Amino acid sequence: MASKPHPPLMKKHSQTDLISRLKSRKILGVGGEDDDGEVHRSKISQMLGNEMKFAVREPIGLRVWILISAVGFTVMAVMALVFPNQLYEVVFEEELSTTSISIRLYGGALLSLALIMWNGLYTAEKIVIQWTLLSEACYFAVQFLVTSITLMEIGILPNGAILLLLSRVLFLVVTMSYYYHLGRKLKKI
Repeated sequence: MASKPHPPLMKKHSQTDLISRLKSRKILGVGGEDDDGEVHRSKISQMLGNEMKFAVREPIGLRVWILISAVGFTVMAVMALVFPNQLYEVVFEEELSTTSISIRLYGGALLSLALIMWNGLYTAEKIVIQWTLLSEACYFAVQFLVTSITLMEIGILPNGAILLLLSRVLFLVVTMSYYYHLGRKLKKI
């Protein structure tokens, strides 16, 4: 049995046929707005998402603040590890009567936080920066509480300790404001 030759195929020029093109885009689900109000130009961009959605809009001075924090935590950690007695004397204006191991452990904890700060400085991921700021804020809050309770137990209020407490409140406010501004949802225009 001989096969019949097929008639030549008619090609449709969809680029020139506007109605056909719009119908195809509607069937594919591209060209219109999605739930977030974004218009996707292709199915690939719709599937992958818009990379601008994941870009972090950082508050002004955020990287500088994280750099200052990283340097500050590193310097305090080194001071607590190398010169524990002198660090205690600066804050409480009295000599350390017990062993200096607790101050050195404090320095080790500060060094760990400093490593988190340095990592937060070089990352582009919003969640890592937020956790970095939250870790810093928790540290400032805990240090403020512990220092306040210690000063009340001792019954003295040296100038160095007052300066430390005021600086911790200021640093906590700045860190939490950056945390708040970084976590805000931006309104679409």
